[in-house]
Amino acid sequence: MVRRKKEKKKRPAWGIPKGIFLFATPEGWRTSVLTESGNLCGRLDVPIHTDPQDARAAAAVMVTELARDFHDTDVEVSWDPPLEPWSWTAQVTLAAENEPLLPDAES
Repeated sequence: MVRRKKEKKKRPAWGIPKGIFLFATPEGWRTSVLTESGNLCGRLDVPIHTDPQDARAAAAVMVTELARDFHDTDVEVSWDPPLEPWSWTAQVTLAAENEPLLPDAES
C-alpha cells in the first residue's frame, strides 16, 4: 500500500484581526473580520433570534480564538456604540501583557 506524504499545515494567509463588523440579517447573524491583509466574512454560529448582546459576545469569542489558534496571540475586543440599528463594529487590539509583580521592599 502506498501512503501519501503528510503535508505540514501552513499558517493562514490572513493577518491578525483588527476589527469586527457584526450585523443581523433575516437569515442570521453575519460577520466581517478586518485583518492586516483583508477581510474574512461569514455567518456567526448562533441561532437567528439570539439577543444582540449575546451575538456580540459570540463574535468576540470567535475573533479571540482565531487570533490565539492561528497567530499565538491574545487580543481584546472593544465594541463601539452602534451607529445603525442591528449592526455593530468593534476594535480588536493586542492584549496588554501582564507585567510581573515586583516584590514589596518592606517584606
